[in-house]
Amino acid sequence: MSDVVQPFALTRPAHVRAAHLIVSDLAAVSDFYRKIIGLQVIEKTPSGDVLGVRGQPLLTLTTGTGVSRAPRNAAGLFHTAFLMPDRQELAHWLAHAAHNNVQLDGASDHLVSEAIYLSDPEGNGIEVYRDRKPEEWTYHPDGTVAMATERLNLQELYNGAPKQSWDGMADGTAIGHIHLQVGDIPEADAFYRDVLGLKIMARYPGASFFATGDYHHHIAANIWNSRGAKAREGNMTGLSDYTVRFNDKAALESALAALDAQEIATTKTAEGFSLRDPWGIGLTLAA
Repeated sequence: MSDVVQPFALTRPAHVRAAHLIVSDLAAVSDFYRKIIGLQVIEKTPSGDVLGVRGQPLLTLTTGTGVSRAPRNAAGLFHTAFLMPDRQELAHWLAHAAHNNVQLDGASDHLVSEAIYLSDPEGNGIEVYRDRKPEEWTYHPDGTVAMATERLNLQELYNGAPKQSWDGMADGTAIGHIHLQVGDIPEADAFYRDVLGLKIMARYPGASFFATGDYHHHIAANIWNSRGAKAREGNMTGLSDYTVRFNDKAALESALAALDAQEIATTKTAEGFSLRDPWGIGLTLAA
């Protein structure tokens, strides 16, 4: 990826690198992420597929015996957000979705970004988006960023799509953020801000948006469907875990020290340090 300009989201002290979903029907879901979202299979194992862009793993799908469909109000995933390198790539993906009669759940202009929403065959939320340049964002005096949910003109975006056929997600596509369903916002703030050291960049009723390095959000948490949700059960479909990569060693050490102080158990793995958030969602802190 050396010749590709890293998006702002990924150059911050920490960012989301990859997500892992547990699914009931591996073939159908994998097929969807390949054909509709445009990821490529990087690795196939008997229990799952690793998908990504140009050899960069972004999404792992696994299945197993006794997997049960998570109820809509369970803690877990609200959406995985795939960040496109630019607006033209977002338009190209939209044209591909339109030509394949893909059912969209919505589209919004968030001031900082333009986003299109849909769901995979098992109801896992997906956002496909592009960021406006950070110099086009409006920061408030307290350092938070102005975000809104306005209508996105899909026709105008579609009209800007390149005419050549679409051949999957462009080099440089990444997971820009992950949006979680949690049981309680003050508890999410206490974990993601106070323990992991992310800053609250915006608040909506029932949601907090967390980031490092002045990004609009690397992780969001809401209670819109999941108020009061308890910890996830291990065999539930949906978000099993995700990885946060630290570009800044000091930020990682600070997070690990805070976890230690709170007596939150972490396990050293080949990838980094794995733990669970208050709702049983797995999290790996990687350097």
